[in-house]
Amino acid sequence: MSPLDLPPDLRSRLRGIAIAPRRPAMLGGAGVHASRNRGGGMEFAQYRAYEQGDEPRLIDWKLYARSDKFFVRDAERESPVVIWMVIDASASMAQADLARPEWSRFDAARQLAACLMQIALAQGDRFGLIVESAADPLILAPGSGARHRDRIALALARATPAGAADWARHANSLGERIGTADVAIVLSDGFDEELIAMIERLAASGRDLRLIRILTGDERDFPFDRGYRFRDAESGASLLGGSGQRDAFLARFAAARAALDTRLDARGIAHAEHFIDGRADAPIARIAGGARAR
Repeated sequence: MSPLDLPPDLRSRLRGIAIAPRRPAMLGGAGVHASRNRGGGMEFAQYRAYEQGDEPRLIDWKLYARSDKFFVRDAERESPVVIWMVIDASASMAQADLARPEWSRFDAARQLAACLMQIALAQGDRFGLIVESAADPLILAPGSGARHRDRIALALARATPAGAADWARHANSLGERIGTADVAIVLSDGFDEELIAMIERLAASGRDLRLIRILTGDERDFPFDRGYRFRDAESGASLLGGSGQRDAFLARFAAARAALDTRLDARGIAHAEHFIDGRADAPIARIAGGARAR
């Protein structure tokens, strides 16, 4: 299954998550985040198949009479809030687990992006995409509706992680695009100091930055029972290691993660970890309201 095709159980769990901006006053009278807004004063966008949990009042009964199938009317309206998905496409994001080499950090990032788009659609919010790589960033301006979602999904399907992202060079241009009323959710392994510095800088300027750090199960468990050569995909540096180094690695890895947690907490930046063998909705729920994530 493509990481952009969300299974029904995941889609169902996402319906219980709302992404709230930290500055609700900036929403004015739109009321977009007071509830799940579909129908009721919003412009009709499209039909979609009824899913468990949808409100019966949204069913188009005339269409049911003609087709003998349940469809609901999706609607959309312009929202003052933009949910930006900022995706790290550097080479380290291609890392996967030994047990599941076909599912990488980047695949997990794309699945998280698909989840965020699903939530944005349900809220009636606009959403945009920034993919940062060794080349100039790919930027898709904010839009709304299923067609915009499909445009972003196509761009993500074509994207490939490679090289080293130049966050410092592009920090100013990214900051110009992310407004003070927007929510920017960064999807990255979080290992790049330039990335963390950019997040801190934008957060200090009043922007709502949140980080989901995407890690592998192998980093959590270190399941290496013999000698391996570990290679940094971006710098090319390598290191021999194996089971004898497990305890030392896990201790250093835990210390580094804790230090980054403390650093982000001190600057009021919401954050969560996502291991690529875990549920995609869990880290989104942790950062959705802007509260401290643990």
